[in-house]
Amino acid sequence: MPSVTPVILCGGSGTRLWPLSRVHAPKQFVDLGNGRTLFGDTLARACAVSENSTPVIVTNESHRFSVASHVAQAACNATIILEPCPKNTAPAISLAALALEHENDCMLVLPSDHEIGSLAALSEGVAKGISLAQKGYIVTFGIVPTKAETGYGYIEAGEKLDAGAYSVSRFVEKPSAEEAKALLASGRYSWNSGMFLFSAQVFLQELQHFAPSIADLVLKAWSKRSQDGMFVRPNKDVFETVESLSIDYAVMEKTEKACVLPLNTEWSDLGSWEAFYQNGTADADGNVCVGDILTSGAHNNYLRSTQRLVAAVGVDNLAVVETADAILVASRDHVQSVRAIVDQLKKLKRRECEEHRLVHRPWGTYETLALDARFQVKRIIVSPGAELSLQMHHHRAEHWVVVSGTAKVTNGDTTTLLTENESTYIPIGKKHRLKNPGIIPLVMIEIQSGSYLGEDDIVRFSDVYGRTEK
Repeated sequence: MPSVTPVILCGGSGTRLWPLSRVHAPKQFVDLGNGRTLFGDTLARACAVSENSTPVIVTNESHRFSVASHVAQAACNATIILEPCPKNTAPAISLAALALEHENDCMLVLPSDHEIGSLAALSEGVAKGISLAQKGYIVTFGIVPTKAETGYGYIEAGEKLDAGAYSVSRFVEKPSAEEAKALLASGRYSWNSGMFLFSAQVFLQELQHFAPSIADLVLKAWSKRSQDGMFVRPNKDVFETVESLSIDYAVMEKTEKACVLPLNTEWSDLGSWEAFYQNGTADADGNVCVGDILTSGAHNNYLRSTQRLVAAVGVDNLAVVETADAILVASRDHVQSVRAIVDQLKKLKRRECEEHRLVHRPWGTYETLALDARFQVKRIIVSPGAELSLQMHHHRAEHWVVVSGTAKVTNGDTTTLLTENESTYIPIGKKHRLKNPGIIPLVMIEIQSGSYLGEDDIVRFSDVYGRTEK
């Protein structure tokens, strides 16, 4: 019997979960408490379902170090394919299929940002799905619905097949409330989970048949790929020309090889704050509270705090989400429309759309403590042994003050060691570099001053992480 290789799709932006989810810190990497993330959960689930396999992770350039960090924490090996740009699930899965084309494994495709209640149910479904995949089926896992949900797509079951599966009669887009009730009452529908199991060869054949342009261009980009350590990079120029299309539209709604295998487990794509409310534990007043929350006369709210105390008085049916630089207040009935705010932020080119004040980098983190027209104050934490790139700025000077740890500072032609309470000054235009040569984290305060303080005012001369962008 063939083994199973998990393929984790990690390209979503989670715009409906703003302000917690940002472009450079989407929901799959958000700390849900005690360091737990949805991507970390998915990676652990994938390794548990297929213990001896090496997962294939398809992500994009801006998330590569977050993915690599999670893989290192999980102490597992992985193949990390970097999409040059997001092109939806059909091209992403195609890249993974090409990586596994000559293996005898089945591909278990898992989104990186879902919550699954029962690992046993998933493992049982995978075991059943292998026999179907061996017969040439493309298996999609449907979730047995528990309510008339309008936020999910549905799959209608057709003819009964082996292993408890059914042929796919049709796919249904997210329905209205009345239509969802009818679908649930019929007993023939399951929620579309976005999880699949199939052989790479069968998928590539069906993609070539139904979406030949995608198949040809992805193959061309893959054949011109490059390798950078654990990162595999398809050719950027070619991949940018690939049509953006989901696997459902490209293959699943057209192929006769599709079958649906129902899974009876708690499941959520956690695609909105309402989903977080439904998956949370409510208090006696119906409030789901996460973080530092106080309530009085408040009912049926989702209240989440990350930095400050949030107090809710006499309000009902709200979603309130607080972060260091933004607060969302929305009716729970309208949380699906949060992406409209994200669209406004993009048009205004507001940084609150892109990233948090606390930003993760391969060498550690930096957090903006104060920001004005001509100055910015950051807390920088550099991991032991890590170092920033050799760089310079055209528009800003920097003062560095060491709070704890030891800093190895390159400032022009001079290299010095700074320890607690010592400082240095980096003039505009001077090459500089920061390294932590010690065994404890280096913590320092950086004061920037100048006419422009954007992160794109960085000219890199060398970088141990291979970065050319910010």
